This record gives sequence, structure tokens and C-alpha cells, in this order.
Amino acid sequence: MIFPQNPSPRRAAEVLHRIFDRVPGGFAFRLWDGSVVTLGGGTPVCTAVVHQPQTFIRLIRDPTPLNFAEAYVDGSIDLEGDLFEAMSVANSIEEIRVPFMERMRVLLTLWRG
Repeated sequence: MIFPQNPSPRRAAEVLHRIFDRVPGGFAFRLWDGSVVTLGGGTPVCTAVVHQPQTFIRLIRDPTPLNFAEAYVDGSIDLEGDLFEAMSVANSIEEIRVPFMERMRVLLTLWRG
């Protein structure tokens, strides 16, 4: 799939809700423009700070805990909050399976603007 290189923060927020709202624990993303997207159920226990739109695309292409860990290690994202609680959220994220048609909807959402 070909993803746009510079998605708008508004479109990125839509995509995050589509993919991660089903996660039982509360967490958030702070996007490159400073906007915060709260996801999941409950108060966020951690916030993933995404510094660049390209990092967002990288994570959405493959939203696995391994990809998030690599982005953290290379400094593409930061984590704020309780790291142990973040690990429980990561375990929930690992269970996410995005069907093909939903992936297509995500791609269209990103290309629209």
C-alpha cells in the first residue's frame, strides 16, 4: 500500500480512532502539531508522542508492539506516563487485527486530506 508522506493531524486522529478505540485501556497520542488524541477505555495511562508525520505513517503501516518499540528506541516517539501500564496497553494493541477493507478505509482517510 502506498501511504501519503504528510497526513494532516486531523486525518491522523481519525485513523487512530478507527484502529485503536477498541483497546480496553486508556492511552493517548500527541501528534507532531501538539494535538492530543485520547483513545481506548478510561483515562490515559500513557501518551505516545509522535514527532513527525513520517513516524505516524510507519506505525500505522505496521501497528505492532515491536514497531512501536523500535520507534521508541530510535527516538521517533517518546512515551510519557507509567511504563508498566503502557506495557499492558501494548499487549492489548498486539491483539488488534485490522481487516483488509478497514485498511483500505484508513488509506482513503489519509489520502483525502
